[in-house]
Amino acid sequence: MMEVSSEEHVENEDPGAAPYGNFINYYSFNPPQNRVSLIPASLLEHISSQTVLILDVGCNSGTSGSDDKREVHLLGFDLDPDLILRAQNSNPFPQNIQFIPLDITDDGESQTVLESYLERFGSARFHLCTCFAVTMWVHLNHGDSALLSLLSRLASLGEYLLLEVQPWKCYRSAARRLRKLGRSDFEHFKTLEIRGDMAAHAKEYLEKQCGMELVQSFGNTTWDRSLLLFRTR
Repeated sequence: MMEVSSEEHVENEDPGAAPYGNFINYYSFNPPQNRVSLIPASLLEHISSQTVLILDVGCNSGTSGSDDKREVHLLGFDLDPDLILRAQNSNPFPQNIQFIPLDITDDGESQTVLESYLERFGSARFHLCTCFAVTMWVHLNHGDSALLSLLSRLASLGEYLLLEVQPWKCYRSAARRLRKLGRSDFEHFKTLEIRGDMAAHAKEYLEKQCGMELVQSFGNTTWDRSLLLFRTR
């Protein structure tokens, strides 16, 4: 019997069309453990500050956690207000974890909101920025220049960046799901020039154009997505 990959299995279950990756039941078919199991418990040891500020870009419905004993504050945002509402309603630590609706591609609004949050702690940047499975959706919906702008923005936001990049086969699967459901194809899919090894493209751009360096690769998730830790040089 031919083995069915996790990505194909999800497609067969028909999770629906989510052109921006805002699947309402995302964690039911891609549990957080798929990536969390790759991240060492010592991740935050790289950060010397006693108050650790974390930004989670594209937090979906908000399943995050940390065993660090220091004071950790996490700001998670997603462009889907319904997902943010779910995250807010299930947030066990409202004093330390905040979820807000925000679009990372809206440079003006996002910069204002994030700067205001950082000012509360007297900090210019987050200590750690996480961005899990977001790059593809920005790339498909807004094109090559938007992908590069996103990577530049992520690099400017945090001292460390933990990035999960979808491989090119995920792009094809996302486009196929839309077509199966009778939806219009992604506007930029057929004209993208950045394609192929997406993790390698992201690494090259972050290192050559954004002043970051790869600290460690934590391997690939069960969906073959690279999990890479960068830091500012």
